[in-house]
Amino acid sequence: MNIILTVNGEARSVGAPETTSLLEVLRNHLGLMGTRYGCGLEQCGCCMVLVDEQPTYACTRELGTVAGRQVTTIEGLGMEARPHPLQQAFLDEQAGQCGYCLSGILISAKALLDRNPDPSRAEIVAALDKHLCRCGAHQRILRAVERAAATLRAQGTKGRRPA
Repeated sequence: MNIILTVNGEARSVGAPETTSLLEVLRNHLGLMGTRYGCGLEQCGCCMVLVDEQPTYACTRELGTVAGRQVTTIEGLGMEARPHPLQQAFLDEQAGQCGYCLSGILISAKALLDRNPDPSRAEIVAALDKHLCRCGAHQRILRAVERAAATLRAQGTKGRRPA
């Protein structure tokens, strides 16, 4: 059975059982390797994607539940030649060390900035609370989100990448 969903703005047809995890579909069927497998139990946030603009654990989300919906992965956020302001802020703040957790963190930060363009430090901490980073870059991550928020506000684009 083929299931159709929109991934990073492109309609995709996936021939996989409805119970296949969204994470497996993204990585193994669609070749989108930026979304990571961490724990498989919704405990670390490495697999976070946006489903209809809401942060969602892809490791436990079944393909059948996203049929006809919009899925955004880290690959849909920005490109190397034109990174999203969040990605640029993370680079500028040197907010990642190993980088394994960052795709999920960036996705959750984007969702936060889309709904709140001027979050407090406490709101950023709460939005990223479901993510584990073992490298100890927590303060840099928080500064990067604050920097990105300021950049996006100055551009008048909220969490969306400027055209």
